Amino acid sequence: MKLPEEQLKELLRCIKSDDRVVVPPLIGYDAGVHRLGDQTVVVATDPCTGVPEEWFGWLLINYAASDVALSGAKPQFCTVTLLGPRPTEPERFQAIMKQTCKAADELGIAIVRGHTGMYDSLKDMLGVCTVYGTAEPEGLITSGGAKAGDLILCTKPLGFETITNYAITHKENAAKLFGANRQRELAAMVYMQSCVKEALELAGVAGVDAMHDATEGGFVSALNELAGASKVGLKVNWESIPIPAEVLALKEHFGLSDGQMLAMSSTGTILGAVKQEAQMAVKVE
Repeated sequence: MKLPEEQLKELLRCIKSDDRVVVPPLIGYDAGVHRLGDQTVVVATDPCTGVPEEWFGWLLINYAASDVALSGAKPQFCTVTLLGPRPTEPERFQAIMKQTCKAADELGIAIVRGHTGMYDSLKDMLGVCTVYGTAEPEGLITSGGAKAGDLILCTKPLGFETITNYAITHKENAAKLFGANRQRELAAMVYMQSCVKEALELAGVAGVDAMHDATEGGFVSALNELAGASKVGLKVNWESIPIPAEVLALKEHFGLSDGQMLAMSSTGTILGAVKQEAQMAVKVE
């Protein structure tokens, strides 16, 4: 859960401005950007905890890699930290690290450094991954680039992360709510929680002005952050948004309000601002 906006602003007050930093820590932005000589470097860091362990290493890499790609930069290098409670079996670290290496290899990311450790204060596994890549200055895309008149783009269904994780962590209940076949299908679709490929595709389309991942806080948070970062207002016809039947099933099962449903975490889903004349060029598979 993210800190409230005012608390985040207070947290960032002590960070000094620096001419080398192009995009400093800002609310609603997926990555930071700084200059290193003649290079423009995009950096993102994310934690990973409380996820299905068979996907831990894959998600650890893809969370941060997605944020870098959303800025129009290809993820190239990363550091990895794996922390566990004391004691944690070495085999558990090794299994997660194998997942991590495989995920990094799939995206062409080189792991350059890391840290492992066990701590009494931890109750479960915690990973932190920092990913960075380079981009041409004119190719940078941020959450703050939306313009008046842009259309709102959404690449995946609302709440997809929530229903896939639920299908894994609550198999029996998910089978009752979604059907046994659908539960199995969703449990195998965690890869949809990455948006690296579609972000890089969209970054190459002229007229894509802004992109943002609908992670914690879901659509509501992502739209508010996109609007706030771009200093524009957004008009949304909520009735036109396709909502998976499984999301509606969870809404009914847990007695969620419409607002809570729209705030379901949707990691891997891109919300973007696209010029109207570019809409026919945007095709994400």
